[in-house]
Amino acid sequence: MQALAKDGAIGTTSLEDFAKQLKKPRAVWMMVPAAAVDATLTTLTPLLEREDVVIDGGNSYYHDDIRRAADLKPKGIHYVDVGTSGGVWGSERGYCLMIGGDKAVIERLDPIFAALAPSIDEASRTPGREKIE
Repeated sequence: MQALAKDGAIGTTSLEDFAKQLKKPRAVWMMVPAAAVDATLTTLTPLLEREDVVIDGGNSYYHDDIRRAADLKPKGIHYVDVGTSGGVWGSERGYCLMIGGDKAVIERLDPIFAALAPSIDEASRTPGREKIE
């Protein structure tokens, strides 16, 4: 955390402190294994308020994402699932963010997604692809 703090990041040691540090409405991006999402949400949800957003950046099963979104909706907390496709080569050749959730919330978060998306000019073509018609 100390190295990142030199670049302006703010470190925390708990979800409680993390939630307090964010400006409202908050967007919390989770990157945990699919098996840990529900337990993380159980701890995180009481720390959030209406109009906050939870983004699951892992590759959860979409039926679980639909259930989680429905569970959070009565609390006024939005759930956005953002699966990533591109495999281990994604950082070099480009990747795809598959974004699911309420349209208005996704539009609100668009600057985050746009900042993460590699431009088409940055992603080199798959070798051998030019031979396919």
